[in-house]
Amino acid sequence: MAMYLGVDAGGTSCKARLTDETGKVLGTGAAGPGNTRIGLDALYATLIEVCRQATEAAGLGEADLPEVRVGMGIAGINRMGMKAKIQALAFPFRSLALSSDAMIANLGAHAGGDGAILILGTGSVGLIKRGEDSTSIGGYGFPISDEGSGAALGLSAIRHALRALDGRTRPTPLSQALTQRFDHAIPSVIAWMDGATPADYAGFAPLVLAHAETGDEIALSIVRDAALHVERFIETIFARGANRCVLMGGLAEPMTPWLRARIVDRLVSPLGDALDGALLLAGRPLPG
Repeated sequence: MAMYLGVDAGGTSCKARLTDETGKVLGTGAAGPGNTRIGLDALYATLIEVCRQATEAAGLGEADLPEVRVGMGIAGINRMGMKAKIQALAFPFRSLALSSDAMIANLGAHAGGDGAILILGTGSVGLIKRGEDSTSIGGYGFPISDEGSGAALGLSAIRHALRALDGRTRPTPLSQALTQRFDHAIPSVIAWMDGATPADYAGFAPLVLAHAETGDEIALSIVRDAALHVERFIETIFARGANRCVLMGGLAEPMTPWLRARIVDRLVSPLGDALDGALLLAGRPLPG
């Protein structure tokens, strides 16, 4: 029996799904961040861990792994030289196909066909696929890019909280809720910042969205600004010739109500998820 393992390694989490050639799920795995920014050794350990979880859940042992075909989509793999470094690592599988997390999300969203996606998660990136060609929009990494993302929402909230603490702006319920996590002490915020990852910043996104819902003026301004960036992403995707676009990622649903109706009307529902795309990358055939 042919077995296929798909891995989606992103800024917040890493997930794996093992199936047979019919698409029947045999096992799954999950771990923390799996992007290239955590370092090659940590990334390798995370990838091996989620793969092992999925194969062990299916009752497979070490002797079975050379029969498994694997597809991985990894955030940050397009950084210079990174794909070659990952390919050089020792994976025990029959085959290993590597691409970006955006590409497997696109493959899953359109069942391998042409189309575009905009991922809103820890980061943000647009990807248009036409045949064998693809075009990325944004996604250059936090903090210089990732507009409209969870990390961007969190960064804006932290900046507001610091300005409120030192009196440059009026405190709001959002700033007070955020600084309470640091005992309202600027040195604590700075100490946190020194080691904070994009996922750490994105952890404040739900707080921003919740306060925007209750009318906090700063939270509203942050979310509305993010929505404008998302809309511009989508408009650019269609201007570049995409025939369909799917909004994906953990922030896709909570951000949709903040977008104008004419923008939302242009979006379509995904045919599958990123792990479906990773399985296609691994070589699993499309369902009959």
